[in-house]
Amino acid sequence: MVEAALVVLAGGMGSRYGGLKQIDPIGPDGEVILEYSVHDAVQAGFSEVVVVITKAMEHDFRAGVGARLERQVSVKYAYQELTDMPPGFTLPPGRVKPWGTGHAVLAARRLVDTPFSVINADDFYGAGSFAALAEFLRRPQAGDGMEHLAMVGYKIENTVTEHGSVARGVCQVDADGHLTSIVERTRIEQAPGGARYSEDDGATWTAIAAGTPVSMNLWGFPASFIETIEAGFPRFLDANLAADPLKCEYFLPTVVQDAITARSADVIVLPTDERWRGVTYREDKATVMDAIAAMHRDGVYPTPLWSRA
Repeated sequence: MVEAALVVLAGGMGSRYGGLKQIDPIGPDGEVILEYSVHDAVQAGFSEVVVVITKAMEHDFRAGVGARLERQVSVKYAYQELTDMPPGFTLPPGRVKPWGTGHAVLAARRLVDTPFSVINADDFYGAGSFAALAEFLRRPQAGDGMEHLAMVGYKIENTVTEHGSVARGVCQVDADGHLTSIVERTRIEQAPGGARYSEDDGATWTAIAAGTPVSMNLWGFPASFIETIEAGFPRFLDANLAADPLKCEYFLPTVVQDAITARSADVIVLPTDERWRGVTYREDKATVMDAIAAMHRDGVYPTPLWSRA
């Protein structure tokens, strides 16, 4: 085992998908996507799981998924609430949108005191990615005054869907494999010539070269990075709240980019050829089910995923 936590971001309600996709059965025995990530993380040696949810979804999530997970690994729950803001800040009237992935991780700050990985509940990452992160998190942090982080980098063409747009952190990596830049692009689509993104509601598009590494929100952090996220949240609010009080989001990739820019952290990119499997849209479900069923048939995963003993 590695003394590391798997922090699962499961609070989103799946507006584009049209339902609570975190508990939608995908596997041949009724498994959801998150169960495959937890299975792979446990196999890699992660010691506990911290699930970030909202109070509104707690009953359904714990009854539908949590009960099974709790039989396999230590599971804790953190609650992302809009009112969880730094001293001196109040919730803007009319705000209903969550504060973003950085804020979601911050919700787990009282439960995480070990190195940790962050994942989305509704993305399938592949076993090799968790093994690589576990190996990274086992390494002691160098005593050079910097925080040393890791990110699993997926090829852009392996992370898009034919059913609509996706959000990805588009990355630049130097010759030594370190992340030099990450920019959250919230509208990426597959086009006949390859992936492309738009920042103006589709009026103009910019191509993304095949092979470009992107973040699927699969990170490895030292325990201290929780404090970095916490320190950045009031700065984010100061810079964005007045201009966009109802929609601004504190993205985890932005926190990482700010740390890189400040030279307080570096990020090693762990490349992978794994294909993203996810259910951003309801139309994605059949494709994901077919892919996972094939992995069961090929012996990648046992059937059922968890022993009933």
